[in-house]
Amino acid sequence: QVQLVESGGGLVQAGGSLRLSCTGVSGPDFRISTAAWFRQAPGKEREFLAAAGWTGGETYHVDSVKGRFTISRDNARNTVYLQMNTLRPEDTAVYYCAAKRFITAQDMALTKDIDYWGKGTLVTVSS
Repeated sequence: QVQLVESGGGLVQAGGSLRLSCTGVSGPDFRISTAAWFRQAPGKEREFLAAAGWTGGETYHVDSVKGRFTISRDNARNTVYLQMNTLRPEDTAVYYCAAKRFITAQDMALTKDIDYWGKGTLVTVSS
């Protein structure tokens, strides 16, 4: 079992930046899993944002955040990051970390079968 713990959320003004972190605690699986970030805004479905393969060399970002959000990982720290720049009020959401073994970063956008979820961290972007 892997527990995913997100941090880094908070209140930021439009145009600002935040870096979210997701650390896998307990068990070695996180280091060999593809990790991803999703978000869920109030009244909306959870949406995929970005994923990074277990080496960190393979990444995939959904078009709507490409160029503003960047996923990266540091396996020495068992941590995946989401750097978010030029934030907009519509980026307000709860951001979730997820992990799944034996899947590519791009396929992570399509799967409904996630192995592990974090509890989420709230990002609020004020106008």
